[in-house]
Amino acid sequence: MLIHNIQSTIGNTPLIDLPIPITNGNHIFAKLEMFNPGGSIKDRLGEYMLQDADNRGLLTDQSTIIEPTAGNTGIGVALAAQARHLPVILVVPAKFSQEKQTLMQALGAKIINTPSDDGIRGAIAKAVELAQSIPDSFIPMQFNNPANPETYYRTLAPELIRDLDGRKVAAFVAGAGSGGTFAGIARFLKEQDPTTTTVVVEPEAPSSMADPRTPTAPKALGWSSSPHFSKRYRRTGRSPLPMTMRLRKSATSRPTRASLPAAPAARPWRLAQSRSNVTRR
Repeated sequence: MLIHNIQSTIGNTPLIDLPIPITNGNHIFAKLEMFNPGGSIKDRLGEYMLQDADNRGLLTDQSTIIEPTAGNTGIGVALAAQARHLPVILVVPAKFSQEKQTLMQALGAKIINTPSDDGIRGAIAKAVELAQSIPDSFIPMQFNNPANPETYYRTLAPELIRDLDGRKVAAFVAGAGSGGTFAGIARFLKEQDPTTTTVVVEPEAPSSMADPRTPTAPKALGWSSSPHFSKRYRRTGRSPLPMTMRLRKSATSRPTRASLPAAPAARPWRLAQSRSNVTRR
C-alpha cells in the first residue's frame, strides 16, 4: 500500500480476538492502538485537535502550537503539526519518560522541561506563560478540550462497531488518564446499546503525572478516581457514570492522591496578535 504521509496511517488499528477461554462462548477483544505511527492511541487525539482548531479558524500558517504533556499526546501533536509545517513547543515535567521526549524532539518539537515536583500542573502553567509571550500561539489543552472525547467518539468507537460486525458489546473496559478516550467511546457504545456496561480502570496509586515522586506508578494513567471527562459527562448527563475499578498494588505506603489541575479554559485557546489580549473561543 502506497502512502504519501505518515498521518494517513493513524487509526484503523487491528482488533484482536484474544485466545483466552471465556465461558458461554464469549470473547475478549483488544484494540491494538500501538499500531498507530507514534505508538499510541494519542496519535488520533493530536490529529483531531489540530484539525478541529483548523476548522474553527484558530490556526494560521504562522501559529505556534504549545501543549503540556506527559508524553504520548505530545508525540501525537508533533506528528499532526509536522504535516501542517507548524512549530511545536511541548512542555514536559523533567523526569517524565526520556525516551518519549527524545521522540518528540525527533519529530521536530522543542521541549521545555518544568520541575518534576510541580507535576503536570506546572507544565500547564508554563504553557500558558509561554503563550502570553509568543504571538499567534495555540494551546490545544487536551485536559479540557471537548475535542478530546470527540476524537474517540468519531474515530475509534465506530471502528469497534464496524470490526465487531454485529456482535453485541456486553462490556467496554479502558484505562483513563484525562478520561477523554473512555468518555468518547463509552458515549458512542451506550448510544448503540444502552445495556452495554462501561468500566474505567485506573491505578490505585496516583501516576507520575499527578505525583512524579512515585517512579513505579504507570505513566500517563490515573488522574483521580473519577477522571475529568467522566465527571463532565456525569454532570451533563451525556453518559452514565461509569463504575470505577481500582487496581490494588502492594506497597508499604501510598502518596496522597492528587486532584486534577484546573485547565485555563473550557475550550482550547490561542493568543491574539496583541500579546496583552488573550482571545478565548
